[in-house]
Amino acid sequence: MKRWANLFWLSAAVLLCGCGGGGYQGTTRGAPVGAGGVTSPLPSPGPNIEGNWQFSMTSTVSGAPPLTIGGSISSSGRSVSGAVHINGSNCFDPLSTVSLTGTLTGSDLSLTAPSLDGQVTTLTGSISDNTLTATHLPGEFIGTYAINGGCAGGDKGNVTGVKISSMAGNWAGDLTSERGDTNRLVVTLAQGAATSEGIFGLTGTAFFEVGTCFKSAKIMSGTFPSGSYVMGNSVSLEIENGVIVLLGKAKGDGLIRGNYMLDGSTCEPSGTAYLSPWEY
Repeated sequence: MKRWANLFWLSAAVLLCGCGGGGYQGTTRGAPVGAGGVTSPLPSPGPNIEGNWQFSMTSTVSGAPPLTIGGSISSSGRSVSGAVHINGSNCFDPLSTVSLTGTLTGSDLSLTAPSLDGQVTTLTGSISDNTLTATHLPGEFIGTYAINGGCAGGDKGNVTGVKISSMAGNWAGDLTSERGDTNRLVVTLAQGAATSEGIFGLTGTAFFEVGTCFKSAKIMSGTFPSGSYVMGNSVSLEIENGVIVLLGKAKGDGLIRGNYMLDGSTCEPSGTAYLSPWEY
């Protein structure tokens, strides 16, 4: 069987101010305060946006497909950079790495993907605080997007984004074959740092508690798009011993849901799968 992988797929701003009068001499976060006046406080560093992000884009242009963006984002001061993949449209190749640049001012975030086949994509919005409400998740990015030029030029709409938690830890779940047989799979994952392609490599071990597919095996790393990795909410697990590939997405309920394919084993070659951090 040819090895292949599919996509198996959450701030506080502190405002310090100094005030005084009558010739008060002091400092505001290291900045001198002159007599009879007050210096402005330094800008807040904003929320911590470093990590793995998933953006969902809903067009307000008739006929335009919904798009997703997944990958890594990092920041240094107000400067933001990233490496992501855009999916959902024939205008973008999901295997191509797209660079991002932008700025973070307080909770306001702007991101731009430079020209890719003539298409320039911009995202502008703000990151919510760490309070869960009926309208947003803690630390959720909420804003708008626009694409200018090229194949998808003129598309625009609304965008939301969330930072995906690390996949590192213990997971357990079932592989259910097309004929209804169930095999209980347990995996232990370690997540690496972001690569230049915007993915986070996964390694670890796997074994079956119930079933006869295999007793234990390693979770294989690889070079994107093969191997085991997480990118946005897309998770790919490639397990040796007859090569089993789990395919799906990390959902908001904390589960990884999708499908599997298997080769070189007595188990059924395909079916549905899920992994849960609470069933280990």
